[in-house]
Amino acid sequence: MTHATLSSAARHAELHAAQDLALVLLDRIEALGLIRAGRTEREVEQDIYALARDEFGVEKHWHKRIVHAGVNGLATARENPPVLTIADDDLVFLDLGPVFDDWEADVGRSYVVGSDPDKARLVADLPVQFDKVKAHFDANHDITGAELYAFACDSAAAAGWRFGGVIAGHVVGEFPHAHLPGDKDFYRINPENTTRLRDPDPNGNERFWILEIHLVDPAGRYGGFYERLMS
Repeated sequence: MTHATLSSAARHAELHAAQDLALVLLDRIEALGLIRAGRTEREVEQDIYALARDEFGVEKHWHKRIVHAGVNGLATARENPPVLTIADDDLVFLDLGPVFDDWEADVGRSYVVGSDPDKARLVADLPVQFDKVKAHFDANHDITGAELYAFACDSAAAAGWRFGGVIAGHVVGEFPHAHLPGDKDFYRINPENTTRLRDPDPNGNERFWILEIHLVDPAGRYGGFYERLMS
């Protein structure tokens, strides 16, 4: 059976299996202490790529720039800021996109290097905001990408943060999902997507969504990130 003929349930299972492996990879990164002050973002990235290859057999990663430290935590995936060195009291986030057997994973997690209480509060709020936005998606069957993006922004503001992403998520699937036909906004949770998120793709397949929560300090000093499958 090829990927093209897999049922929605089978594709759902494959994507969640890939995500489970990516979360184990995150746990291994933490256990090895790869994120620490004095290391550059690039050094941490290189160690993560080596770990993914040697312990998980990962040869492909579907997006770039997987480590963001300090003010680079304000940057979106579209940006390419200068490489920074992790400072003693930084907030650092990882945005991993490993490919497991041609299935894309996309997970994000944030860390406070130090004891800053405001940064710790932001990191603690990330999964809380994820759960709130996901619950809104689950409760509104006909919700559009633009409507869910607006809800994510409003929810972040109510918690005392600014929503830092130009999107709040995207589809994920067989690698590379970026080659799917049609308007790219159809595959993103952003203000330009006025279609229902539960509409099928042009091939008639169910779309599976990654939800991205990017919270930013209102003063623009740091940001954190958290993402998982929403569907």
